[in-house]
Amino acid sequence: MSDSWKKRTRLVHGGTRRSQYNEVSEAIFLTQGFVYDSAEAAEARFIKAGDDEFIYARYGNPTVAMFEDRIAGLEGTEDGFATASGMAAVSGALTSMLRAGDHVVSARALFGSCLYVLEEVLTRFGVEVTFVDGTDIDAWRAAIRADTKAVFFETISNPTLAVVDIRAVAELAHAVGALVLVDNVFATPVFSRAVEQGADVVIYSATKHIDGQGRALGGVILGTREFIRGTVEPYMKHTGGSMSPFTAWIMLKGLETVDLRVRAQAETALQIANALQGDARLARVIYPGHPSHAQHDLVTAQMGQGGTVLALDLAGGQGAAFRFLNALDIVLISNNLGDAKSIATHPATTTHQRLPDATKAQLGITPGLVRLSVGLEDADDLIEDLTRALDASG
Repeated sequence: MSDSWKKRTRLVHGGTRRSQYNEVSEAIFLTQGFVYDSAEAAEARFIKAGDDEFIYARYGNPTVAMFEDRIAGLEGTEDGFATASGMAAVSGALTSMLRAGDHVVSARALFGSCLYVLEEVLTRFGVEVTFVDGTDIDAWRAAIRADTKAVFFETISNPTLAVVDIRAVAELAHAVGALVLVDNVFATPVFSRAVEQGADVVIYSATKHIDGQGRALGGVILGTREFIRGTVEPYMKHTGGSMSPFTAWIMLKGLETVDLRVRAQAETALQIANALQGDARLARVIYPGHPSHAQHDLVTAQMGQGGTVLALDLAGGQGAAFRFLNALDIVLISNNLGDAKSIATHPATTTHQRLPDATKAQLGITPGLVRLSVGLEDADDLIEDLTRALDASG
């Protein structure tokens, strides 16, 4: 892959490995193992495999390697490790590097499963975790200690779309030698500049925008070659969280169109935010790309555009939110995001249900809050669907 290639070219051609047949589309190597020319060759490969040598599908696979190389080239990292799901990526990145006695500082506003890993799993094994308001740089400054090993946050929080200043947090973390790990799903790999802004490790649920068509679970951890191959790979290959070859092929196909899809979705999301802003039935319309967002200037500087997800807070609470959801025609009720199909979610009763009511209130997850992931449908059709559902919300 040429260093001069621009983003869309990298998304189509980056990391390609062709077999002796010189196929156009990437090959799916559906195999769990590999044959060696001799016993000596097997011994040598187990001691140290070459860059294009493979041992076992749990350790690596040519199709998976193509995906890892392509997404790393897009993100601007040295390497990547593809995982079975987004949560395998989050838990693998954190657990592989932490041990009893280590200290982590994390933003409090997180997806429910991420909170579980930090609150339940890591602390069970002796890792100390301090939670802060991710938007408050003074809170980060107070929480980060000389012995802090890592900081973790969603660059845009799920579901209330609060934005963390990557550069500011990274400066504090790096001053004490801590690694900066970011869950970058809502920012998308299209708008991400997380590495140049100070992130050391970037994590994606490839299930979302990278696939973008609701077909498969997947994740990826991106960082330096030393971190990926020296820390992440040994943990992941022994605990079994690696990506399957068929999933990797799906993700490669998704990467070819992700730039076009995400930019179109973000454009529609802004049109929806403009159309619904000020509607009396909504207590809030939250969209990072709209000037009404409290951190709009930071969003513009950090990403350029606001992403594909909005939050609509219905003034009538849960009853109004449920009536709104049940009246939708085009928009689906589900709990994924980043899909070609528009999807609405009620976080308080689904993705963030396990949180205590006081925590939901603290995070702004109100009974009326609906998360809207904008798809590829016509913007006018979506606005009409949403407006009609608001009419039915009572």
